[in-house]
Amino acid sequence: MERTYRVVISCPDQVGIVSSVSRFIADQGGWITEAHQFADAERQQFFMRYEILASSLPYDLEGFKQEFTPIAQRFGMHWYVTDSAVAKKVVLMASKQAHCLSDILYRWRSGDLAFDIPCVISNHDDLRSYVEWHGIPYLHLPVDPNNKEPHFEAVREQVAAVDADAVVLARYMQILPPQLCQDYPGRIINIHHSFLPSFVGARPYHQAAERGVKLIGATCHYVTSELDAGPIIEQDVARVNHHNSTEDMVRIGKDVEKNVLARGLRYHLEDRVLVYGNKTVVFA
Repeated sequence: MERTYRVVISCPDQVGIVSSVSRFIADQGGWITEAHQFADAERQQFFMRYEILASSLPYDLEGFKQEFTPIAQRFGMHWYVTDSAVAKKVVLMASKQAHCLSDILYRWRSGDLAFDIPCVISNHDDLRSYVEWHGIPYLHLPVDPNNKEPHFEAVREQVAAVDADAVVLARYMQILPPQLCQDYPGRIINIHHSFLPSFVGARPYHQAAERGVKLIGATCHYVTSELDAGPIIEQDVARVNHHNSTEDMVRIGKDVEKNVLARGLRYHLEDRVLVYGNKTVVFA
């Protein structure tokens, strides 16, 4: 695909935002290849995402930032611009379950998802051979149940050392401490089943099967200090019925989880998710 610059904007809603941004790009000879806008009438907030053909502009990314800044200041914008040719660095974290991790690694290896993986971090050693087969460093950081702080400090140091743009919890079965969540707002992505607040704890699909649920779902969200309550990026469901065994529900649930996580990660990598409050605008 051709190289683009992705301009992502949020600001108080007012007249003239779209025309000013579009006119600025047109005046530079810029070719807009994708455009999305949304106005939240309740909060009077405006959101925008443009992709611009990089070769159509007379300057590089830094030049674009410099030229666009006066418009951003005029409208009180929170904004950023990224280069599609620069791959984001994503640290993957997992425990023992492999379905989400293996799906992401397949999509990465096949080129379906474009990003760099500096390392995979796990509190168990079970997935080492599979990860290292892909040529990716595998860091086993055990967790002492009586003192988890050394583990999380090591995680924090490693994420900082590789200068990660994002962290994906691909069925990593530990609760991150509040400080780590606050250090990376909007950059830690989690996946879990969507039965919450029902069927908490271990073996949720088994609990759900005993209750005879009719829908199985998964939620991909950003991690905050409030457990499993961060801004939602993506969700999906699959219908089940009395014919489905507990094993069926586990299998179906895993399929939903890995697909929802892959879509959520794609939206994040492509700068399609705008967070405001505890909600998101996703220009999918």
